[in-house]
Amino acid sequence: MRYAYYPGCSLEATGRPYQDSVTEVAKALDIELVELEDWNCCGATAYMSINEVLSFSLSARNLCQAKKIGDTLVTACSACYTNLRKTEAYLADFPEIKSKVDASLAEAGIRYEGGITTKHFLQTIVEDVGLEKVKSHVRKPLTGLRVAPYYGCQIARPYGIEDDADNPTMMDKLLTILGATPTEYPMKTVCCGGSLMGIQKDVALRLCRNILLCAQQGGAQCVAVTCPLCQMNLDAFQSSINKAYGTNFKLPIVYFTQLMGMAFGSNSKSLGLNQCIVPATAVMATYAS
Repeated sequence: MRYAYYPGCSLEATGRPYQDSVTEVAKALDIELVELEDWNCCGATAYMSINEVLSFSLSARNLCQAKKIGDTLVTACSACYTNLRKTEAYLADFPEIKSKVDASLAEAGIRYEGGITTKHFLQTIVEDVGLEKVKSHVRKPLTGLRVAPYYGCQIARPYGIEDDADNPTMMDKLLTILGATPTEYPMKTVCCGGSLMGIQKDVALRLCRNILLCAQQGGAQCVAVTCPLCQMNLDAFQSSINKAYGTNFKLPIVYFTQLMGMAFGSNSKSLGLNQCIVPATAVMATYAS
């Protein structure tokens, strides 16, 4: 399977362990991810509220680059997924917006013609590769590992990867195939605060506290995420949350691809598990290569 691939800015920086684990998993499953040539930032979540047309233009340029490779663009970042999917939808449904974007792209000598669909990497694994093939690659089942599947808000709505925006099950099914036990987790699509951590930290800390508390009450040993911003908020700010609320959270926040890599027998260091701020090594020691 061959796909156009958009890593996005986070996976090149703070989300590097995510990129490393995506690469490991893709290699194991014979997925060829062809990185877009000269890709640019998708505009991220904040940019859309500041200059909508320019944000659409940024994402449309990436979609044009993807079309040179194929008709499906894969990204592992939830924010990038939302922006790219929103651009697809708006340029298809609103001619007045498309005309403005076309004018912007014309400056670079390109034009967006559609015909490209964006998928989150989780979708690619479950829908295209299939759970049976994933199961055939499991070398070290994550038996006994209790995992809270946290999808975050952006791949649940408004362009969700599943029909049920409140209770997606795609990652739950994947975790089960890996041998892990997905815990009951009613806050699986509640927002972590996103970029609010930089402007309204108290609000974001409260949102993250609620997510971690729900995971803890469900008996989770770690939280699996699909988004680099969610991972950073829940991982890097646990000490701040503990200080603000008198809690004692020590929950590792790992990417679902890191858990896949562990089950496939990959080395924990190559998957970036040693880079978690809340150490994941003790929880994952049983499955480490």
